[in-house]
Amino acid sequence: MVFSSHIFVYYFLPAALALYYALYRAPQRWRNASLILMGYVFYGWANPKFIFLMFGTTFLDWLLSLVVAYDSWRFWRDWGGECRPLPRGARTRTQRWAVIGSVVSNLAMLGFFKYFNFGVDSYNALVEGLGLGAARWDTFFRVVLPLGISFYTFQSMSYIIDVYRGEAKAMRNFADFSCFVSMFPHLVAGPILKFSYLADQIENRRLTLDKFARGVAFFGLGMAKKILLANPCGKIADLAFDSGSVGTLDSWFGAVAYAFQIYFDFSGYSDMAIGLGLMLGFVFARNFNCPYRSQNITEFWRRWHMSLSSWFRGYLFTPLEVATRYRMTPAWRTPVNLMITMLLVGLWHGASWNYVIWGGIQGAMMAAEQIRGKKGFYNWLPVPLRVAVTFLIVIVSWVFFRGGDLSHIMGYLGTMFGLGQAAPGAGLLGGIIYQPYYLASFIIAGYVVWRVPDTWEATQKLSWWKVALVLGLFLLALVVLRTQEYNPFIYFIF
Repeated sequence: MVFSSHIFVYYFLPAALALYYALYRAPQRWRNASLILMGYVFYGWANPKFIFLMFGTTFLDWLLSLVVAYDSWRFWRDWGGECRPLPRGARTRTQRWAVIGSVVSNLAMLGFFKYFNFGVDSYNALVEGLGLGAARWDTFFRVVLPLGISFYTFQSMSYIIDVYRGEAKAMRNFADFSCFVSMFPHLVAGPILKFSYLADQIENRRLTLDKFARGVAFFGLGMAKKILLANPCGKIADLAFDSGSVGTLDSWFGAVAYAFQIYFDFSGYSDMAIGLGLMLGFVFARNFNCPYRSQNITEFWRRWHMSLSSWFRGYLFTPLEVATRYRMTPAWRTPVNLMITMLLVGLWHGASWNYVIWGGIQGAMMAAEQIRGKKGFYNWLPVPLRVAVTFLIVIVSWVFFRGGDLSHIMGYLGTMFGLGQAAPGAGLLGGIIYQPYYLASFIIAGYVVWRVPDTWEATQKLSWWKVALVLGLFLLALVVLRTQEYNPFIYFIF
């Protein structure tokens, strides 16, 4: 189930809000229980079997967090004592093994479900390339990727790591922790929230009219981004990338359209998630901040998928910096660690070498910018040109992210830079992608990207004209949703 679907907008969301607000005067634990119920229904809608997987991850991390908190495998003996954040300092062997067990189990589960098929295919391609066809592993066994597994495993890991670091207290109430993991607004596509960010809100939060109104505005604008901009731009991109042959202008039109699609698709979904959280009394972290206005790739990653950047910075990059402090020279330590982090960010996105290459391009640019420091490669250019060059680099890397086999991707890039030869019938594509509807959507998307305030800023203060505009866009999106057959969500498969 996705937010931009009829069943969610017309059935699930009204029922969920009605149940939640029916418990307005009930104790907090009852509202949390309703969120758990709604979260499991939401997650299990596509495949109820995956519910048991998420429950198992949640329960194991909760148990191991109590081992860390009480420093004992028999933590129930000290159950009566207050569970406070651990003091900073050394940790015992029991605590270290508990957190290692949690991290290893989460990564092992994520690795199996997400990378088993990729590993088998890569191994078979390697042995065939070496002329060792007899060593192929031909198996009928294929693994189905559970929805949102990359998101909720990272959120669950953040909990026990925060408890281990002393940044949050362990929750003795399993329902409270389960509420954090299974909360449907951020369950399958983020934002990826650190447990310490939501811990107090799970136990104490207020439902206010201001929060609800801003939440409705967030949800309405997010729906408009997704339906009115992401979907038509996505249709342009699919037609260009999937055509047998494409001209240079058409290839650039498709690549830029894909850049608009993935931004409005994901930022729109994040806006809807943040809006749903506000309707339920939660304040989630900001996830996008006009990333295509960045003046270099390092700044781009401060603005794009900010919750993922924060997670990798806090739980991977910073520990790498500490671990290599005395093993590498300062001039090379940070660039190398940036490269490692971004390669893993690419692999996190999907089981394909395309994502690794995409992460490698991003990491190489960030590492180079780190080495060059303030001088940079193009910092001498005026600001508009710096933004344009950064956007150009992002577009080229998005071609790898878009997918397909590497030969097709390299051919597409070659066409973009005038190195390819279009087939005689390639010009027919222009008759489809340059229709007034697609052109208008493309132009409006570009205007919004570079001229319109981000949703976070636009909803800080709601005036009557803003409310009217949001409601108008939301109603228009609902009308268009009923007529659109093309309504994919890119990050739903991660």
